Amino acid sequence: MSDVPAEAAEGRSRSGAGAQGGTHDETIGLLGGGLKGAGRYRISRASKLARLWEILSIASHYDLLRGLTPLTLRQLLEELGPTFVKAGQILSMRSEILPQSFCEELAKLRTSVEPMGRDLLLDTLRAEYDQPLEDIFDAIDDVPLGSASVAQVHKARLASGELVAVKVQRPHVQEIMAQDISIMRSLAARAARVMGEEQFLDLQSVMDELWQSFLEETDFQVEARSLEEFRRNNADCRFVGSPRPIPRYCTEHVVVMEYMEGIPIDDVDALREAGYDLREVGTKLVDNYAQQMLDDGFFHADPHPGNLVVQKGKIIYLDLGIMGRLSSHDRLALQEMVFAVAGHDVARLKEGLLRFSVGELGDVDHPHLLADLDHIMDEFGTADLSELDVAAFINALISMARKDGVELPGSVIMLGRSLVTLEGVANALIPDVSMVEIIRDHIRAHRDPVSQARDDIRDFAQDALKATRGLVRAVPEASETLRMLTRGQLRMNLDLPGTTDPMSDIAHAADRLTMGIVVAGLFIGSSVVYYARIKPVIFGIPIIGLIGYLVALVLGLWIVSQIIAEDRRRRR
Repeated sequence: MSDVPAEAAEGRSRSGAGAQGGTHDETIGLLGGGLKGAGRYRISRASKLARLWEILSIASHYDLLRGLTPLTLRQLLEELGPTFVKAGQILSMRSEILPQSFCEELAKLRTSVEPMGRDLLLDTLRAEYDQPLEDIFDAIDDVPLGSASVAQVHKARLASGELVAVKVQRPHVQEIMAQDISIMRSLAARAARVMGEEQFLDLQSVMDELWQSFLEETDFQVEARSLEEFRRNNADCRFVGSPRPIPRYCTEHVVVMEYMEGIPIDDVDALREAGYDLREVGTKLVDNYAQQMLDDGFFHADPHPGNLVVQKGKIIYLDLGIMGRLSSHDRLALQEMVFAVAGHDVARLKEGLLRFSVGELGDVDHPHLLADLDHIMDEFGTADLSELDVAAFINALISMARKDGVELPGSVIMLGRSLVTLEGVANALIPDVSMVEIIRDHIRAHRDPVSQARDDIRDFAQDALKATRGLVRAVPEASETLRMLTRGQLRMNLDLPGTTDPMSDIAHAADRLTMGIVVAGLFIGSSVVYYARIKPVIFGIPIIGLIGYLVALVLGLWIVSQIIAEDRRRRR
């Protein structure tokens, strides 16, 4: 551990104060549009064009046409910068999108990003404090404990002698990420206009969610408050802990916290050698995560192995930069869905899913939604609960919700990704146990009858209030409907499941029926002419009858071909 060199403190300014500059809340987009609150990063059209050219220049150094290997993909993302490294970190947890070899290589982006040098580290720290650095730190390790896209962590010793971990944000990372997200948002806006209703994903809402996540993740004051809240929530839990922040040294770009080390939770051999029961560790990890989701409503949104260690019988969460929240309403809906999955109850699963929705439910095709849920349950619900692939199930559920018009809140999407990550950690410890079983048992063990009754009464009261308001609104609407009916002004819109234009389909069916009657009439008429032996005759058949038979044959074949073609189109 190297000593901190003494430097004059005069003339230093806090980078946080400098970053607050700028008076505009909106920026000019590369292709139009902007991000609210982005004015402080001084993003202009010229800077975005320059950054876009830089991205294209970097990409041109890689032979993209021939494809990328896992190694070259990781190197490309590292060279493109923190935004793309963050995207690679997310992709590393999505084995249903990328092959396993790519996921394993991209996983190195979590802690193996090229670190910044010691001089740059010290300059960054000096810019954050209004007092000499040696008055705060006695020594700082040269080698970082971990180096990620946004920040890196160093072991240090305070002037008071206490060992701490110092998380330092990389210089200008906020400006770079804000610019990249602004570019992607502009492109998403263009794509949304081109794709229209054909897009299966609301690209604009995804970009807005990414922007909000960026704002929270790059403000380290938020992380310091999250550390304190997480410690309070788990104060009574003897097997879970997290570092204690030291608020007086925490700034927008630096977090100073208690130094904690332990055995990485994915190092199963080291855990066994230390005498830990892997089944107990895995079960307690998932049980505590259930507490975070369902009891506290404040959960760790990035529980990958690099953020979890085991120390003195405790599971330690080291990085709380990304946290999620669930309201009491969402927590009750989540409980319903857990029991629905455990009980293979499609109707209950649909009810829980719809309770999550933040959009209007009037446009939801309920029969189609139930059919899709039936398909998902048939695919994932036939196996024993212990064999349920939680990651694949959650991804299928989220994709289905988007397709069927059920708009899920960002916190639920974040929770889904977190559970996918957690399942990967848990599988290494308890491969024969399903997370759903542990979460279900947690709900049953911690369900307070009084609190449950109170929640049920509150939900019933809310539903009753909604029903009453709907009834009050229905009275004048019913009166107006009767008035229009008596005047002959009432019109009805017909909406049939499985068709976008029911009247056109009915007219098409009527046309086919008419043609069928015409074919039958031609055949019967031609038969009458044949038996009447009306002249002239050719090949022993009256010419008029022969023409009628041929026309009936052609029309009949045409109708059959149309029916077959329509059936094939509907099956696609």
